[in-house]
Formats: sequence, C-alpha cells, structure tokens
Amino acid sequence: MASLRERPVRRRTGMGWAGGIAGAVALIVVTAAAMAGEADVVAAEAVAAPDGTWRFSVTVRHGDEGWDHYADAWEVLAPDGTVLATRVLHHPHVDEQPFTRSLGGVAIPADIDQVTVRARDSVHGHGGATVTISLDR
Repeated sequence: MASLRERPVRRRTGMGWAGGIAGAVALIVVTAAAMAGEADVVAAEAVAAPDGTWRFSVTVRHGDEGWDHYADAWEVLAPDGTVLATRVLHHPHVDEQPFTRSLGGVAIPADIDQVTVRARDSVHGHGGATVTISLDR
C-alpha cells in the first residue's frame, strides 16, 4: 500500500513559459504565411494581333496581405514548360481581388497551338491553379 506522503512525479519538458510562447509565435507566423495561399489564375484570354504577336489578359486571385506576401507575376508557358512571357506585378492588390492585367507583344512560335498561364506569389512561388488556352491561328 502506498504511503500518503507519496506524490506523483511531474516531468518538465524544459520549455518553460518562454519556450511555449516562442512555439506559439512560430506557429502563428507559419499559419499567417500560409493563409493567403498560392496565386491562382482564374481566367485567361489570348488575342492575336495583326503583327503576329499575342495579347494576353489574365485574371489572378490571391489573398494579398501587403508587400510581404502578394501575387507578383504571371507567366505564359509553352507545352514543354518554356517561359514565353512574364508579366511582373509591381505591387500588392489587397483591395482588388480578383484582378486582371494584360501583356501584349508576346511572340509565340508558329508550331505552338496551346499555352498555359500560371501565377506566382512572393512567398509560395508557383503552384496555384493554372489555365490552358488553345490559340486560334
């Protein structure tokens, strides 16, 4: 029979209150960075110009949070993954979602009849939804 003086053994994790707060802050930072997610292309259109180049209008959706995390570009890709054009987005669009931007003068080789448009954000890079466009030549 156990004595009344015996008490359960408490094990310390070594973290203390400071370690617990640091862990919680790290979790919040990681969670906040992931909240905006990846930049998605939600619509894209390609129109042939008289000079043989193409004009792309692309609509991007992303939970821009400011200069530290925003959709910063979209690209036009050949079927083999070659980047044919890049439209740099120079600032966050926190209060304008989704947003559409265009890029003209894009040269597409004559043997390519389909391209994919993808967006990029400043934290995750590429990886969101893409749109594939058939080019009417």
